[in-house]
Amino acid sequence: MSKKVIVVGSGIVGASCAYYLYKEGHEVVLLEKDQQASGASYVNAGYITPSHIIPLAAPGMIRMGLKYMFDSSGPFYMKPRLDGDFLRWARAFQKSCTDENVKKSIPLIKDLNLQSRQLYDDLLSSGDLGDFHWEDRGLLMVYKTEKAAESEGKVAAEAKALGLEVEQLDALALAKLEPVFTEEVKGAWHYHCDRHSTPTDILPRLLKYLRQHISFQKMKEVSSLKNTAAGVEVIYGDERLRADRLVVAAGVWSANLVKSLGQDLLLEAGKGYRIDVHRDVPIRRPAISLEHKIAVTPMKGFTRFAGTMEFSGINKVVRKERVHAIAKAAKSLYNSLEFSSEDLAEAATGMRPVSPDGLPYIGPLPTFPRVFLATGHAMMGWSLGPITGRIIADLISEKPPVLYSPHLRVGRKF
Repeated sequence: MSKKVIVVGSGIVGASCAYYLYKEGHEVVLLEKDQQASGASYVNAGYITPSHIIPLAAPGMIRMGLKYMFDSSGPFYMKPRLDGDFLRWARAFQKSCTDENVKKSIPLIKDLNLQSRQLYDDLLSSGDLGDFHWEDRGLLMVYKTEKAAESEGKVAAEAKALGLEVEQLDALALAKLEPVFTEEVKGAWHYHCDRHSTPTDILPRLLKYLRQHISFQKMKEVSSLKNTAAGVEVIYGDERLRADRLVVAAGVWSANLVKSLGQDLLLEAGKGYRIDVHRDVPIRRPAISLEHKIAVTPMKGFTRFAGTMEFSGINKVVRKERVHAIAKAAKSLYNSLEFSSEDLAEAATGMRPVSPDGLPYIGPLPTFPRVFLATGHAMMGWSLGPITGRIIADLISEKPPVLYSPHLRVGRKF
């Protein structure tokens, strides 16, 4: 039965929800911010990563957070602050950094990513978005030290056990595949299962397609949500929109939105950075530095250097020390790589919505079953956008979801 559905948020997750809901025959209204081409959906590394089977909440992360607490240039930075929501989230994150959380998450993350990879393939073959940038070159997890090689080797072994294709490359084999690495790089784990793309190519195409088929509403800020006997209401400014179902896919702002319904959602902004180089750079394969935690992606018309995880609240402050740390790390990886002052000055940041256990929230609110949440994807928002949209569309259509797990429920305990 067709329903009127409001989707709040036009990043990759919200747009994917709108797309699959439209394909299911629903009447869809997408609420988007006034300012486009910003946020995590435009700043990310563009990876589709079945290889990233370990959730952010894993043993050792609290120790890393403490290590870099007073180093704002470190790869994992938690700014000390006395904020009740942050402290509750931090406590839940600490409780989730266990082997048990990793064990339960690994197969689910793998399955979600594989399903999402297939949905990207289907999007390309459908012709709905035209011929967008989509490459099958895998992902290189490069290392400089034996310690990093051994640590990633354990992840690679888990990946192989799950049926993912991965191989180790020594320095000579890596040089044949990608000859631009410096002598500091001693080898890599090559995950053949991964793909890469250009977010600034795909998402505008998806939004253009949606504008031709569904309703769009510009908004500055949603002031509140209401659950009524007849359905749900979204209130912004002097406007009131009513619908049968509501999907909140507003990234880091999702928690504040559902507060108006009395729903307390543990969600923090994990800020990442990117530097784009719009010159010919002889990098042909995406890579992540295991020591520096930076990602490098050859995109359509430019090369992107991205990374870091910064917990400092919801803000758009670009910390120069973090930008320079990414540039310094990248130069240690690649021969003859230079960044101009313009490259660094134009660096941007985006805020990833992070749940305490590193798994997304997908599904209805426990006390308001007509309101659905799609957020909390941490560093896998781009990778998991399509599968999240597909699951939400199935749930609202009252069909068995293509893939689901109680570990994705909104009301799960930490």
